[in-house]
Amino acid sequence: MTASSAGGLPSGDSLADGLLKDVVAPRRVLSQTLRFTGRVWDVVTDEVDLGAGGVVHRDYVRHTGAVAIIALNERGEVYLVHQYRHPVGRVLWEPPAGLLDMEGEPPLEAAKRELWEEADLRAATWHTLADFFTTPGGVSERIRVFLARDLTEVPEGERFAREAEELDMEGRWVPLTELLEAIQAGRVGGPTTSLGAFALDAAIRADFATLRPADEPFSL
Repeated sequence: MTASSAGGLPSGDSLADGLLKDVVAPRRVLSQTLRFTGRVWDVVTDEVDLGAGGVVHRDYVRHTGAVAIIALNERGEVYLVHQYRHPVGRVLWEPPAGLLDMEGEPPLEAAKRELWEEADLRAATWHTLADFFTTPGGVSERIRVFLARDLTEVPEGERFAREAEELDMEGRWVPLTELLEAIQAGRVGGPTTSLGAFALDAAIRADFATLRPADEPFSL
């Protein structure tokens, strides 16, 4: 660890071993106030000591974390669902995804559940495709994007009974080339969709040599 220019607080070495990477270096929290308790997540205010930068207050959504699944078939198509997202007032094309349901839930198990629930699919081969923060300036949410391959359909009698916003959720297989074009043209804008598609394209170009184990711990 090295000292930052702001009051000697630890910032870490963002180029350790010559590799560009984000660094875990939390600042000291002097107090935390719960502002709102929601059905899924809360809003809190932290009083944060930035050293020479002074003491500041930061409001943010305390999030449970989530997973998304890029399901790739043998034809080079990705499975997407058409899901209503109320905060933006749009129905978005997204990969199957969902929250970590409980503290400490293994992301891979959550991903298998969401692929079953939202796509009626199971996968024999799983890898980690990407990890990312959705909105690090205001939400603590961290998402792992998995690549699922060697897919089989779930038999009718074993499928998840969807309800609420998922009841009429449409699913569709989309060629990766078509998806990339839609993202670049500004017609598709979900974060897991965009990041997942470009990460998959990069992995394919590398003949999948860049994929990480599905059960690898979060590095972020």
